[in-house]
Amino acid sequence: MIAIFKDILNLMVDRHEKIIIFDFDGTLADTLEVVISITNDLAADFGYSPTTATDLQQLQNLNSWQIIKLSNISLFKIPKLLRRVQQELQNNLGSISLFPGIPEALNDLKNQGCQLSIITSNSPSNVEFVLNRHGVLALFDNLNSESTLFGKHRIINRLLKQQNIPKHQAVYVGDETRDITAAHKSKIKSIAVTWGFNSANVLAKYKPDFMMNQPQDLPPTIASIFPIN
Repeated sequence: MIAIFKDILNLMVDRHEKIIIFDFDGTLADTLEVVISITNDLAADFGYSPTTATDLQQLQNLNSWQIIKLSNISLFKIPKLLRRVQQELQNNLGSISLFPGIPEALNDLKNQGCQLSIITSNSPSNVEFVLNRHGVLALFDNLNSESTLFGKHRIINRLLKQQNIPKHQAVYVGDETRDITAAHKSKIKSIAVTWGFNSANVLAKYKPDFMMNQPQDLPPTIASIFPIN
């Protein structure tokens, strides 16, 4: 009887929807050039040096803490800086596009029966505008926006609890080392993409479960993680 009860519980768990959680900037949307331009314009206000092309190559091989330390910006100023960047992005939304292949990949993932979610420090209105302009907003089940650089694991945990989804049926997709770290802290699988901010070199050092170089690889990779029974 106990064995039968356990089998029933396992079947109930297996019916839980799979969830793919995405970072937005650098993972779904190509915002790097615009964000660099905005942060350079704000450099004098926040007391850090503008980023040159040479600087950018160096920064892409560093984690977020190293970048903050190198910039000498006060941790207390970061929330205000994030808000200012969000505000300035509103004036540049027309120049922001999803990476080639992302819309198709998202549609394929939805057809696989996955729930799609976003966790971002960008504003909901900015994210919704870009997704809607590319015809994929309706594919997402929820959007979680909080101005935090290092608390994404808490948002992941809260989201999974709200949606009643076991951690083994969740995957986090991001382009930065802090995304991999967040997935590790939440004990869910991580996919690091190399078309965003951090270089493949530094991403590999953080040991994501998977790394990929093009959006077209997302659907087959997710299918291998969650095979159809």
